[in-house]
Amino acid sequence: MHKKNLLLFICICILNLTFFSCKKSTNKNINTLNTTFPGFHNINFNTIFTQSENHASNDNLIKNRLNNYFSQIWEGKKLSGGVLIARGNTILLEKYTGYTDVNLKNPITSTTPMHIASVSKVITSLAILKLVEAKKLTLDQKVNTILPSFPYSEISVKDLLSHRSGLPNYAYLVDDPKIWDKKKELTNNDILQIFTTYKPELLSQPNTHFSYSNTNFALLALIVENITKKKFPEALSLMIFKPLGMNHSYVFQKKDFATATPSYYANGKAYKFDHLDLIYGDKNVYTTPEDLFRLSQAMYAPNFLNKDLLNLMFTPYSKEKDGVKNYGLGMRMKILKNGKKITYHNGWWHGSNAVFVHLIDEKVTIIAIGNKFSSSVYSAFKLTSLFGDYPLPMVETDTYKSDSINILLNKILDTKDNSSLGNTNEDTISIIHK
Repeated sequence: MHKKNLLLFICICILNLTFFSCKKSTNKNINTLNTTFPGFHNINFNTIFTQSENHASNDNLIKNRLNNYFSQIWEGKKLSGGVLIARGNTILLEKYTGYTDVNLKNPITSTTPMHIASVSKVITSLAILKLVEAKKLTLDQKVNTILPSFPYSEISVKDLLSHRSGLPNYAYLVDDPKIWDKKKELTNNDILQIFTTYKPELLSQPNTHFSYSNTNFALLALIVENITKKKFPEALSLMIFKPLGMNHSYVFQKKDFATATPSYYANGKAYKFDHLDLIYGDKNVYTTPEDLFRLSQAMYAPNFLNKDLLNLMFTPYSKEKDGVKNYGLGMRMKILKNGKKITYHNGWWHGSNAVFVHLIDEKVTIIAIGNKFSSSVYSAFKLTSLFGDYPLPMVETDTYKSDSINILLNKILDTKDNSSLGNTNEDTISIIHK
C-alpha cells in the first residue's frame, strides 16, 4: 500500500512538472512573439515633442477660428462624424456630431470607430516599411518572389506603394461578369487569382507612370500576410494598433458586418454592404480621430521607424507632370511653390469620408472622419493655412465643389489680422475621394 501511494505521488509530481514546464514554454513563446514580432513598440508619447512644439503664441486665436469652423461647417452643414486638430500633444479642437445609427439616434463619440477608406493606405504602407526595417523584405523586391503566382515579373514592392505598378483597379475588372459574379463577396486572394488567371494588360510599364490603383494596396496586404504568417487584421493589430494604444481600431472582416459603424448617403439612407466590402489594405480600417492622432504623434518619435525609410515615405515619386500634387509611399503630398510640403491622405468609400494631414514642419495633425457622405468633410484640409505658409495654389476641384462652403471657409480662415497664421488666397477645396 505504501509503495502504491508512493508511485501515485511520483506520477502526480511528474504530471505537475510537465504541466508547468509546458505553461512556462508557452508563456516564453508569447513573450518572444510580443518582443520580436516587427511592430511600432516602445514609443514614449510623453517625450516626443518639446514645449515649443506643443504650443504657439497664437493658439488661442487658432482655437477661436477652429471653433467657428466646426460650428459653421460641421454643425451648420449637419455633418456626421468627428474632427481633431492638434499641435504636438496639444489638442486644439476635438468635437463630434451626428449618429452611429440615424434611426436609434446613437451619438458618435470619441470611442466610435469609423471607416477611414483610403486613409487606410497610410497604415498599410507603415506595416510594409516596418517589415522592410526588420529586413523581412526589401522595397526593390519583386512581388512575384513573395506572391509566386503574380504574373508580372517586373513589378516591385515599391511600385505598389507609390502607385507606379501600372496595374488596373480591381474594382473595374470585376464589373465584367465573365471575371466575377457580384453576388459573391470578393477577397484579397480572389484579386490575386483574377490577375493570375486573366493577366489584364498593364496601364503602363512598371515605374514609368503614376496611376492610382486600389489593386496595389490590396496586394500589399497579401504581402504582409505572407511575410508575417498572420491574417492582415491580426498583423496590423500586433504591429500597429496594440503597440500604439489604438484601442478602438480594427480591420473590418465578415464577422463585423453586424457591429461596424454604418455609413450613410447624404439623405440619411444607409449604404448596404456589397461584393467589394471585404477587401482590405486599400481601405477597411475602422478607427477614431483619437486613435489616428496616436498614430500621427508616434510618427514624429525618433524610434518610430528608420529615418531613411520614413523620409522615403515622404519623398515624391509621381514627377511625370509638373504640379502641386504628388505621391510618396502610401502618402499623398502637395509640394507648394514656396517649398512647403503638405503630407496627407484623403479617403472615400460609400458614405464615409476621411482626411488625415500630417504637417511635418509644424508637428500639426488634422483629422476629420465622416460617416454620412458630404464633400464638406474635406474642408478640414484647408485648415493647414492656420499653421504655416500654405497658400495652396492650383488645388484640384471636382463636381463636389461648393462655392458657398469655400466663401465661408475663407471668411473663417481669413488671416489678414494676423499674417503669422499663413495665407489663404485659394478659393477652392481639395477633394480626392480615394
